Amino acid sequence: MDSKSFININAELSFSVLVAWGILRAYGKFLNLSVRAPRWAVAVNKIWVLGIGVAVFGLLFNIKSDHLNGIFWLLTLGGTVLLLLRIRDYRPARTILLAIAPFALHYLLEFLAKVLGNGLLDEYDDAFDTAQGFAFIWLATFLLIARSQKKNLEAERLLREEEEQNKRRIEAQNAELERLVSERTAALTQQAEELRYTLTELKTTQAQLIQAEKMASLGELTAGIAHEIQNPLNFVNNFSEVSAELVQELEEECQKAERDPELENELLADLKQNLQKITHHGQRASSIVRGMLEHSRASSGERQLIDLNALCDEYLRLAYHGLRAKDKTFNATLETHFDPNLGQVQVISQDIGRVLLNLLTNAFYAVQQRQKRQEAGYYPTVTVSTCHTSEGSEIRVRDNGLGIPESVKQKIFQPFFTTKPTGEGTGLGLSLSYDIITQGHNGTLTVDSEEGRGTEFVIVLPE
Repeated sequence: MDSKSFININAELSFSVLVAWGILRAYGKFLNLSVRAPRWAVAVNKIWVLGIGVAVFGLLFNIKSDHLNGIFWLLTLGGTVLLLLRIRDYRPARTILLAIAPFALHYLLEFLAKVLGNGLLDEYDDAFDTAQGFAFIWLATFLLIARSQKKNLEAERLLREEEEQNKRRIEAQNAELERLVSERTAALTQQAEELRYTLTELKTTQAQLIQAEKMASLGELTAGIAHEIQNPLNFVNNFSEVSAELVQELEEECQKAERDPELENELLADLKQNLQKITHHGQRASSIVRGMLEHSRASSGERQLIDLNALCDEYLRLAYHGLRAKDKTFNATLETHFDPNLGQVQVISQDIGRVLLNLLTNAFYAVQQRQKRQEAGYYPTVTVSTCHTSEGSEIRVRDNGLGIPESVKQKIFQPFFTTKPTGEGTGLGLSLSYDIITQGHNGTLTVDSEEGRGTEFVIVLPE
């Protein structure tokens, strides 16, 4: 073989090696050989070794260049078939194997026809061309099918990975939820124990606060009584002194030799009148003390017929004097509008007294706070009125104090809610009053207020 022929063989074979390397690289990437068959992927990258081997084989045995190309391509096709059989579990690989089978068979037959000669290739040239065209069409069709299969498999793989990720995520979330539930259960158990303990403490504290509220109410009542009782005691003291003087004058008159009967009768009449006034004011003081004792005693729960007008008038003055005991400078106008036809009402007098004392104390506190603003032309006024309506006996307690803001009007009957500064109220007075009226007497207690103008509480006691 001359040097020119050797160069031609090497050039043609080199071109075939380069084409085969490109095709196999594309198929290797398509089939992901680096993962499915790593050794075969290395072999594909070293296809040039096969080309060198075929070239040396052709040089040693003086084989024609077209025969060497055929041998190279047959070996390449054979290796490809073995590779596809190696990864036949992969569906696109089986499809590609099916795609190249006709092409490989056609190429083998054509190569044998060239090697054997005898004019077979020329005689059946049309048949070989038709078969070649069919092989290429078959190859292209099944390559497209393989490509579609790979896309579907890739989509399925991604879907499985996503499902697997979701499954792992759900398992992780379930594990986390179980941990959180366990922690939450333990925390709730501990909180339940703490709440039971706190509830016991709250009940104890509530009882103490209710007692404190009652004692505060009793303190207000006592302060009012102390001032209210001072008036009859002053009368008793004054009339006692005058009566002592009258007795002394009468004794002196009796010791005279010439007694004046008219003077003695006049002195006796004055003494009798003074004693009557002492008795009247003493009884007044006794009734005040008796009212204080009734208020301080626990409610018996028994209803009695009482004069509601007299009860309202008494607690109006007691509440007023109770505030004056704290603030000597405080003065207010007390107005009453009592229905003379109201008659006696059957109620628990101690409880209604507590309600009236609480409402009136709050009313005097409200007008006192507004008075401290020193508004021009303002004079504190508290009004108590009663009347008989179709719903029952009605008591209205009105003041022209600061009024109640709309934001807190709905809360004033809630336990422990107070608008007074810390230390001036427990927040139980109105709550207890509401319970006494609504639950103890099946009545109603409502409030109507305008901020900056005053407040009116309305009690309705059904018959």
